[in-house]
Amino acid sequence: MIHSLLRRDWIGRIRLALTLFGLPYTVCTPGARPAISCLYSHNFRTSQTSGPISTSFCNLYTTGVQTMLSSSAPHVKSRCPQYPGSKINRFLVPDDKVGWSQNWPQYKPLSYTDPLVEKKPVWADPEIGSFSPKFNTVDGAVDRTSFEGSYKMEKQKPLNPRGRTGVTGRGLLGRWGPNHAADPIVTRWKVDAKGEKTLHSVSKRPVLQFVSIKRKDCGEWAVPGGMVDAGEQVSITLQREFSEEALNSLVITPAEKAKISDRISKLFKSPGFQIYKGYVDDPRNTDNAWIETVAVNFHDDSGNSVSELPLQAGDDAGEVQWVDVDSSFPLYASHSHFLELVAKERKAHW
Repeated sequence: MIHSLLRRDWIGRIRLALTLFGLPYTVCTPGARPAISCLYSHNFRTSQTSGPISTSFCNLYTTGVQTMLSSSAPHVKSRCPQYPGSKINRFLVPDDKVGWSQNWPQYKPLSYTDPLVEKKPVWADPEIGSFSPKFNTVDGAVDRTSFEGSYKMEKQKPLNPRGRTGVTGRGLLGRWGPNHAADPIVTRWKVDAKGEKTLHSVSKRPVLQFVSIKRKDCGEWAVPGGMVDAGEQVSITLQREFSEEALNSLVITPAEKAKISDRISKLFKSPGFQIYKGYVDDPRNTDNAWIETVAVNFHDDSGNSVSELPLQAGDDAGEVQWVDVDSSFPLYASHSHFLELVAKERKAHW
């Protein structure tokens, strides 16, 4: 016990000294589990996804890891010590140096863009200087506006609206500036053999179920989702990503696709409840490229729409199934918070 107290004391003093001098810091705890997950939260639909990511056991001293990122809270996963899918170590950024308004001459981050992005696939921008993008506006088919408002520019490159991340360039992201994603949350009521809503034994509230995929990269359960293609409406992305990841629409026959098309279209044309729209605290973010998403809940209230469709994992999903919405069920990234908001909106058990 005395040893533990002394250790916390000298760690605190070191942190204070480094902060006063404006230097980054980490403290490694042998054998401890990392407090920050370095696994990314949105899959790309193309071949740009990487394999599982090895993470460091060094924890950044930050707060709010388990809650949705607010506009006033510093991003956390975006400062993960090692950039995903690479051997690049970020320049470590303490909480009080995240904001661009903080003068920090010592800040010397590495520039990193994944080799796949540098090959100029159709979903990626060229290097700055070889083209002239129109930032903070809809640039042809590419939406370069941000839900965060107008973002600043420095040396012709956009600056992450949430501040420093410890690495510049685009990393695994295709676009300079905002990279837009969409997360469809498809739900239904859990019913008994008589078709009556199932009430939770403790809360006495009806239980919701949602379509969940088990990610191939990390083995965690998540909401199906993906990136918005250039010129594509978010509503189309939501339907496409759900069909590809939960119904395996990329490989089913035209006849099978026709059978599910009407039901899927009907559900996704219904008024969806927007759960969240904004910046995503994602390990793939850099100082010059970041992810923003729209999460929308589509509810099959009568249970005769997608509820009767055979779920089949596809694209980036390893498994897919209906899962009870419950606070005790661990989910990937910020998806638990999305489901909590859905449960509150539907007055369901959480």
